[in-house]
Amino acid sequence: MASPIKLTQYSHGGGCGCKIAPSVLTQILAAMPRPPSYPNLMVGTESSDDAAVYRLNDQQAVVVTTDFFMPIVDDARDFGRIAATNALSDVYAMGATPILALAVVGMPIDKLPLNTIRDILAGGTAVCEAAGIPLAGGHSIDAPEPIYGLVGVGVAHPDHIKRNDRAQAGDVLILGKPLGVGILSAALKKNELSAAGYREMVDTTTQLNRTGAKFGTMKDVHAMTDVTGFALLGHLLEMCRGSKLGATIRYTDLPILPTALQLAQQGYATGAAERNWASYGAEVDLPDGLAEWQRKLLCDPQTSGGLLVACAPSAAAEVLAAFEADGFAAACVIGTMVAGAARVRVVI
Repeated sequence: MASPIKLTQYSHGGGCGCKIAPSVLTQILAAMPRPPSYPNLMVGTESSDDAAVYRLNDQQAVVVTTDFFMPIVDDARDFGRIAATNALSDVYAMGATPILALAVVGMPIDKLPLNTIRDILAGGTAVCEAAGIPLAGGHSIDAPEPIYGLVGVGVAHPDHIKRNDRAQAGDVLILGKPLGVGILSAALKKNELSAAGYREMVDTTTQLNRTGAKFGTMKDVHAMTDVTGFALLGHLLEMCRGSKLGATIRYTDLPILPTALQLAQQGYATGAAERNWASYGAEVDLPDGLAEWQRKLLCDPQTSGGLLVACAPSAAAEVLAAFEADGFAAACVIGTMVAGAARVRVVI
């Protein structure tokens, strides 16, 4: 965890907590002109999905996404690994397989040693190698804060694309990774994260969501997204709005990183958690007796978070087995999609 250069001191935010708040982003996009229709564009901006999808022919669709952010950790190589894993997650979340990536690099050249920048890039390269794809180029600028990420490109059969707006009433909701990354990052910022907590943070944020490509081939997986900066509630609400359904989740079933649970109870949280709640809290029904720290955990911004899968109840065992086979030990059922207004109801 020790690093001669503390990358987080050079940025005002870190990881997916850097995202523009959901309500602000909605206001920005509302003023954008409606784009023309393209017959082969299968997924664009209409559903706040994880990536764009363009049909090449009856057998192939190309999936393209970009994701980048400022440092969430101080170690340069770990930062590169986390940012790259997070970027490729959006390809997997569409049910696709990555084929190549391009680097997005912005660095304060007058502040960071060149070997630190090299280590960031090396971390990203290592993740691409683990995913079995080339890091085939990119673009760099001299920037006031460190920024790193990837453009991810993947392919899938057009019939295997998993959108976030195709959930069905009665679907089971399964989450692939535990929550709490934002809480760990808040403690790290204050130099109060233990070595064990740091290891939890890096282990979960550098685990590739490669199981998403398997889910693309499963007919009874109806919708999928990944949980990142808008937190579990925010990304589930996107699924609800797109699918024109509600959702019920059971708080006690949520997987939570052990150290993050302890820190949350002690009051650690990010500013982004409050921005998230202010953006969509009116669409969430909370149970009586839910503590403030529990509400903040539901809004905790995840960096390189888990896949959120909506599948037929009959497919739940197969989905959980696929997660388990790829090493996602915390994957579990957290709720269901229900008929009704696009709201999330939390029960204990």
